Amino acid sequence: MSVANDPRAERAKIDLTPVRAQLGQKVVEHDVATAAPLRGMVVTFDREEVAPQEGEPIAPGWHLAYFPEPSRLAELGVDGLPLARGMLPAMPLPRRMYAGAKLTFHAPILVGDRLRRETEFSDVQLREGSTGTLILATQTRRFYTPRGLALTDEQHTVFREAVPPGAQSGVPRREPPPADTPWHRTITPDPVSLFRYSALTFNPHRIHYDRPYAMGVEGYPGLVVHGPFSQQCLLDLLRDQVGTVSIADFTMRARAPLFDVAAFTVVGRRAGQTAELWAVTPDGTIAMQATATLR
Repeated sequence: MSVANDPRAERAKIDLTPVRAQLGQKVVEHDVATAAPLRGMVVTFDREEVAPQEGEPIAPGWHLAYFPEPSRLAELGVDGLPLARGMLPAMPLPRRMYAGAKLTFHAPILVGDRLRRETEFSDVQLREGSTGTLILATQTRRFYTPRGLALTDEQHTVFREAVPPGAQSGVPRREPPPADTPWHRTITPDPVSLFRYSALTFNPHRIHYDRPYAMGVEGYPGLVVHGPFSQQCLLDLLRDQVGTVSIADFTMRARAPLFDVAAFTVVGRRAGQTAELWAVTPDGTIAMQATATLR
């Protein structure tokens, strides 16, 4: 292997010292758990349910409709996202993707609750993946209601190298999920649903709604399905099978992107007090994998 192609040499060029100096920093924000965005969640995911009313609990994953990122246009990068987002400082690699999350459900969030969210920049790591050098950063978000801690959301973001002009983005190839998964649902992503979800979560990342940018600049084969969109599909499958109150925690890892060019499936199974779920690409390989602890 030549020095020019040595991943260790590429990693050595990246200095995370200024980034690591900001670990542990926190910010506190306030919001209200209003009903309107929850009605949007119901129709965006084509749910056969009535959106919760005042005093009723919100569904797992719907907390992402609150605390929109208040970034001005001058603070946004070419990809549409803030250069520094939440407690994440600007990173030395330009491309960003949702890498996964761990959600711990301590108590319900009710419609009408006044919310307090504490966000901490809690971890950053330099790694080498199958598609090149990566930076994996973690923000830990704690959601409080007037009754106390309701939810902890450890959210992981991966930063990747730029795609050379005209090149295709590397897409990892993974193994198929287990065959014995009795829970099964087909999801057909489309530009309208992806745009709706971007609007509900105030996510300006252009890979989800700007097809020329997603394909021409970032090298993807179509619009990218949001990692949290796929996560919500998995959470919905889980709660339809076990009930919302049974979910103690949920850990999801993104392993390969999904696109709006074809339907994908979400599958799962239960084993005692644990559930396992997968989002599966049109080729039959794992895109997302999740585990949940059940009460």
